[in-house]
Amino acid sequence: MTELSWIDWTVMLTTLFTIVAYGVWKTRGSKNIESYLLGDKASNWWTIGLSVMATQASAITFLSTPGQAYMEGMGFVQFYFGLPLAMIIISAVFIPLYYRLKVYTAYEFLESRFDNKTRALTAILFLIQRGLAAGITIYAPAIILSQIVGWSLNFTILFIGILVIIYTVSGGTKAVSQTHKQQMGIIFLGMFIAFGMLISFIGDSVNFGQSLDIAGAMGKLNIIDTEFNPESKYNIWSGLIGGLFLQLSYFGTDQSQVQRYLSGSSVKESRLGLMFNGLLKIPMQFFILFVGVMVFVFYQFTTPPIHFNEANIAKIQQSEYAEEFNQLESNYNQLIETKKQAQLDFVAAKENGETVIIEAQKTTINQLQAKADAMREESKALILKVDENAETKDDDYIFITFVINYLPIGVIGLLLAVIFSAAMSSTSSELNALGSTATVDMYKRNFKKEGSDTHYLKASKLLTGLFGVFAILFATLASLFENLIEAVNILGSLFYGTILGVFLVAFFFKYIKGNATFISAVISQILIGVLFYLNRSGIYEIGYLWYNLIGPALVILFGFLFQIALPNKKDGDPMHNNSSAQ
Repeated sequence: MTELSWIDWTVMLTTLFTIVAYGVWKTRGSKNIESYLLGDKASNWWTIGLSVMATQASAITFLSTPGQAYMEGMGFVQFYFGLPLAMIIISAVFIPLYYRLKVYTAYEFLESRFDNKTRALTAILFLIQRGLAAGITIYAPAIILSQIVGWSLNFTILFIGILVIIYTVSGGTKAVSQTHKQQMGIIFLGMFIAFGMLISFIGDSVNFGQSLDIAGAMGKLNIIDTEFNPESKYNIWSGLIGGLFLQLSYFGTDQSQVQRYLSGSSVKESRLGLMFNGLLKIPMQFFILFVGVMVFVFYQFTTPPIHFNEANIAKIQQSEYAEEFNQLESNYNQLIETKKQAQLDFVAAKENGETVIIEAQKTTINQLQAKADAMREESKALILKVDENAETKDDDYIFITFVINYLPIGVIGLLLAVIFSAAMSSTSSELNALGSTATVDMYKRNFKKEGSDTHYLKASKLLTGLFGVFAILFATLASLFENLIEAVNILGSLFYGTILGVFLVAFFFKYIKGNATFISAVISQILIGVLFYLNRSGIYEIGYLWYNLIGPALVILFGFLFQIALPNKKDGDPMHNNSSAQ
């Protein structure tokens, strides 16, 4: 793999330090808790929209998503099909209510609707889920970037974590929103440059239309799966239904997103910000997936590594299996050359309209691809012989390997800045939200009810910093999931369903009171945990997106049952103690 030049180091570090310095300078001197947590409620719609997008678009998005498209095609985009409808529902129902109640966090509303224990439960579920997710958000890019830039894993984790803590603790929500604008600008610039150069490289062998023909023939452009199959991770039904409930919970009840639009200067600005996200998120995700598909096409005419994680290759080259691996790699490279010619023959047949030959060549290239995939699996088996604990899933290394090996000096530094910026943008939102929730929903409500504004400002900064330290520590102890972006989405799906269920009961089922809601939420969370265990154990298979539908359904169902069983309980009357919900 190509070593970074001083130009790449300069571009990367200058970009990152400039963003941090700008965030600290622009937002210096927060005087009170409202300024720190809500940014003086002065954000306009496009700042909100970019901040919402930056919060969701972590480094995992730019490392894992292209690799997922490379291996499985464009089907992952269905995950986001429920998002536009979720934005409409949140704009119509959630935002006006949050503004009317003048809350700092989403969970304050739950005390005014139910009671403090229900508010505390949802806040704790959020703190657990988002606290762990913050660690993964740092760890995911760090484990890959550490190999690319030659730093130790722990130093890379510290580098990302400390930079984020500096400006997030210093400036709060306003710093997060300001830096998000710069980070999203760098991200879009870098990805468009990478895509343009990728198309140029492919153009040496085939034109753009022919590259689409190749991707389509190999099943990489199969975007929509209409089969209703609960075991399938991604189909149009899981995306529209499970995805809708996941996005409702994430954008409507997750403080890392709620805090982004609560900083808006008005309900209108917040709504426009979410609509902006609803319109651009699917095209953005489609584009990132499409980059991965084009990397796949690029490697049809340029020999790819048999394994993309160079750390694993280095281990096997120093072992007794080196000769066996080298022979396998040589056979793999010969197969790639054969496949390259088959691709050219397919393109020629396509241009000439020779239907019979097209189908024959299509079959041939897919058979050759299957043989290449089998050889890749053999290489992974050899790696496991050397180190049985090695992580052989190398999807997350595919895009960064292309960047380092084929993009020119300077652009490599820019793309590395893209990945670091994405890690920082999502982590800053998470730490900001964790500090806010811990301060407002736990510390201020339950431990120090009569503190001064200055006291709560200091407490919020302290708690934000502590969660940053926790995220760094968790990141140093984490291990890779099969796919990093799935790891975050699975973790969210485990908790979001229950949290969303509580909010849906609060909004739409006035009959159900506090005690019934609390008990049903606890039972629902336990059952989702059991379902996840059964799924991971292979006892019962179901796509994780469905947890986001099952969770709310259980909360609502059990809520009715427990309320019927406790008809005379006078708890949790709507808006019974709004004044205490602080």
